[in-house]
Amino acid sequence: MTRFLVRSLSAEDQMVQSCSEASPVKWHLAHTTWFFETFVLRPFLADYRSFHEQFYRLFDSHYTSLDEEISEKKVLASFSRPSLNEILAYREHVDGEMGNLFMRSIDEEASRRILLGLNHEQQHQELILTGIKHAFFSNPLHPSYEEDSLNGELAHTIPKLGWHRLHSGLIEIGHRRNAGDPLNFCFDNETPRHKTHLSPFQIANRKVTCREYLEFVSDDAYMRPELWLADGWEIVKQAGWEAPLYWDRDPDNETGWRVFTLRGWYNLFSLLDTPVCHISFFEADAFARWRGCRLPTEAEWEFAASRQPRTGNLLDSGRLHPAVADGDELQQFFGDCWEWTASAYTGYPGYKPLPGALDECNGKFMPGQMILRGGSCVTPADHIRASYRKFLPPATRRQFTGLRLAV
Repeated sequence: MTRFLVRSLSAEDQMVQSCSEASPVKWHLAHTTWFFETFVLRPFLADYRSFHEQFYRLFDSHYTSLDEEISEKKVLASFSRPSLNEILAYREHVDGEMGNLFMRSIDEEASRRILLGLNHEQQHQELILTGIKHAFFSNPLHPSYEEDSLNGELAHTIPKLGWHRLHSGLIEIGHRRNAGDPLNFCFDNETPRHKTHLSPFQIANRKVTCREYLEFVSDDAYMRPELWLADGWEIVKQAGWEAPLYWDRDPDNETGWRVFTLRGWYNLFSLLDTPVCHISFFEADAFARWRGCRLPTEAEWEFAASRQPRTGNLLDSGRLHPAVADGDELQQFFGDCWEWTASAYTGYPGYKPLPGALDECNGKFMPGQMILRGGSCVTPADHIRASYRKFLPPATRRQFTGLRLAV
């Protein structure tokens, strides 16, 4: 799937790093390969020979415990070498060595790391698409990742925003392990499953749409400090936010806005009933406050989502943009855009991170981040589940992030 996602990108496209929070596509290709080399092949294949010893240091990302001299990544696009062809050769080398490993007996720990590596690569598949979207948006030519149009996928009646009341009581959240299913994967931060108490609450039947968010924008919400958390208001002023990322003023259409997508520019009018995306936690919180509502906690969200089928507009649909809700029932929990919750990222009671450097996948990032749930239109379908916890800094807007209301 990773090679399929980059099939239309030139070597130059794969070199671009449009902001310090993103990484070049070719770095993602190398880093996901490095994961299997570092955590699977080196410890479990006795006669493994590395493709290039320096790659062990070059593509390590944030795994600082592996080498004290390794610093946090900064501007990765400043490295023109290794070339894309060398990175592709590196992937072929590691793939071949993984094939050699599969010809031998694989113990439980190696199997666990392989499954972790596959899920880790799925995370980077999503990052490749969010990164290239930002890179193409930052390019004055505004190229499209996909040429096919979104037209015909968007036009039908949007259900009215409604509420579903869920009962209070003692519930369980977190991943439910099934000893009989060897592929019943979860990340360490989804465990342990534990009990928590919910007070009565209501949750919206669907995500907030661009039409509803445009009303917020049109009400001068970005000029009203009373709607914003203090840190959010400071960022609004400093960054000059006045709408979601990828919205651009366009006085020549009905709404006065156009929207950049992976398929190029669209008049906002044609996307009004799709879920709003590329908003920060601060914007989601301010919108909820403007509507007299709030964001759900992650426990409320998981309780509601665990009763829904794990289907939706995910990467496998090929749309690459949020789609219109269909019907009045409780829906859109999976796919379209990640939903900000009111919950800060912390470990569950009794949480134990993975040992050694593998802990740096999740555990070390807990302070200062907020939880999102549900996946997006660029999340692989078999990667998401009700217990999945995504975490981002509250000012993040590059990811496909939106919201659902609660009261």
